[in-house]
Amino acid sequence: MTDPSGVDLSHRKAEHVKVVLDGDVEGRYRYWDDIRLIHNALPEIDFGDIDSSVELLGRRLAAPLVITGMTGGFPDAAKINDNLARAAAEVGVAMGVGSERAAILKGQFPESYAVVARHDVPLKFANLGAPQIIPQGPGDRVVGLEEARAAMELIHAHVLAVHLNFLQEMVQPEGDRRARGALDEIGRLTRELPVLVKETGAGISRQVGERLRDRGVKAIDVSGTGGTSFAAVEHHRAKAQGAVREARVGKVFWDWGIPAPVSVKELVPVGLPLVASGGVRSGLDIARAVALGASAAGIAGGVLKAAATSYEATKAELAQLVYELKVAMFLTGSKSVAELRRVPHVIVGETREWLLR
Repeated sequence: MTDPSGVDLSHRKAEHVKVVLDGDVEGRYRYWDDIRLIHNALPEIDFGDIDSSVELLGRRLAAPLVITGMTGGFPDAAKINDNLARAAAEVGVAMGVGSERAAILKGQFPESYAVVARHDVPLKFANLGAPQIIPQGPGDRVVGLEEARAAMELIHAHVLAVHLNFLQEMVQPEGDRRARGALDEIGRLTRELPVLVKETGAGISRQVGERLRDRGVKAIDVSGTGGTSFAAVEHHRAKAQGAVREARVGKVFWDWGIPAPVSVKELVPVGLPLVASGGVRSGLDIARAVALGASAAGIAGGVLKAAATSYEATKAELAQLVYELKVAMFLTGSKSVAELRRVPHVIVGETREWLLR
């Protein structure tokens, strides 16, 4: 089954996962390493007393961690999402799925998403793209309230994530190029549904965050630069397809965007819950994000390899991340996540340069 441009969406989604697993798609700078938490040589707490639990959007999590939306819409995605959901339920962290456009608008492999509904994940995010809530061409079907509700029901989601991926669309040979009206349509959805808006690797500025808040958005996932670059992912796809112009654009804009820690710092004054994603690879990175003011940290590419392997590998990876977070809490004398938010820190390197601009 194809979209109006003639592209098989299931094939494209499978390509995305393959490129992320096998290709060079990482950002070229590790911004989270610029955040240095101050060591507490006398923590005066016992490691066993540390409580990493937190509330996010009215749901209780065992740790401030979200598996951000990755995949769905092709046969092998069912295994990945099942492993992720089963492990997320066991460890007690939140989870989103990849864009559900393929299932909701095209009827492609709905089971690859629906497997998530079988597991008691404490907080689930459905996922639809901003380019799909506005018309891209004459006669195009767009995502409205009915389709958004269907996306949530498919996985028994608590919140709808609307992703902003216009950089990615510009590198895709078949990408959507229209963005006018997306903010108004997001506002219409927020009147009826709890909505989180997320970027897909290029970050969100304070100005954009304020506009989203004013339209009723409940939370923001910053998804800044420093992790998986979807410009890089689409560069590899475009190159393989012989799309010379788009392949070059992907290379030029490989590191385009706002670094994830910078985006967090910019958005804290907006007053919404923040998920800090974009290059999070360890429990220490989660602690850094919380210390900067994030409500939780998000991870996708860093757990994809485990999820493509087995439930056991996925659960082990998530448990390791939570353990590392607790180590960081212990070494900063933070018995709770609330105390971790008050830990003094130093910002160096390119992240500091960004914040001094």
